[in-house]
Amino acid sequence: MTATTDKLQPLPCYLNGEFTNLREAKVSVMDRGFIFGDGVYEVVPVYNGKPFRFDEHLARLDRSLAELRMSNPMAKGDWRALVERLVGAYSRHAGTAVADTNQLVYIQITRGVAMRDHVIPVDVEPTVFALANRMALYSPEERARGFACVTADDFRWKKAHVKSTSLVGSVLARQMSADQGAIETVMFRDGMLSEAAASNVWVVKDGKVSGSPRDNLVLEGIRYGLIEQLCREAGVPFELRRIPRDEVLAADELLLSSATKEILPVVTLDGQPVGNGRPGPIYEKLYAGYQQAKQRS
Repeated sequence: MTATTDKLQPLPCYLNGEFTNLREAKVSVMDRGFIFGDGVYEVVPVYNGKPFRFDEHLARLDRSLAELRMSNPMAKGDWRALVERLVGAYSRHAGTAVADTNQLVYIQITRGVAMRDHVIPVDVEPTVFALANRMALYSPEERARGFACVTADDFRWKKAHVKSTSLVGSVLARQMSADQGAIETVMFRDGMLSEAAASNVWVVKDGKVSGSPRDNLVLEGIRYGLIEQLCREAGVPFELRRIPRDEVLAADELLLSSATKEILPVVTLDGQPVGNGRPGPIYEKLYAGYQQAKQRS
């Protein structure tokens, strides 16, 4: 065991048919996920031991795989059984009951092991990896204060709808906000809102929630459909459209959504207040609805 793996927690994971832990799991240096970032992934939140919007996550996994000309190596029932087993394994690792834990299950599928060549190889077995870990939720105090974001041009590729493991563009974008003590980088392509480095972005103006269209320039977060549903239940108008930068800067509220963030209020953007500089009423409604949706899962 190397010094590097010694630093890893022995978290429960799955690799190519075997359940093991992070210190023991190994992949070939010729795996195309390592060489090319040739793979896709999903992050499934688990609340009180129950996967949240699991079918939607698997549907997006299928869409991403299809874009990369890959087949799903497992059936839906097998994925659910795998996730449930990892959730149980992490609960035992943490010494808690399954129903008392909030977890994240990371799923990754790469094209597999082959000699390095840009051309897609045939008859290669995919590498399938999954990991369970604790999910840290933001505290009520953090949510009451709100969060800071910065802006940048979206310099990533034009297949953002694929949840690809080729994430160096998003890594660089996220680091831009980290360097300034902010939580996210809100990005614009040709003057129009796309998304943040690792989140979707929602603009609230005059009581209406607007987001970027579902297309190849944005990763359609699992919360896309959920936020539309929460808006409908709360009587809040909702639309998807191209949103110019000046509308984002003039928003009454700005929200982020992702598996790990759920819904977060942005109170400053590039050092300037968003709206009145405090979490707003639409955020409060949608966050409350999100908590109710978790209880229904």
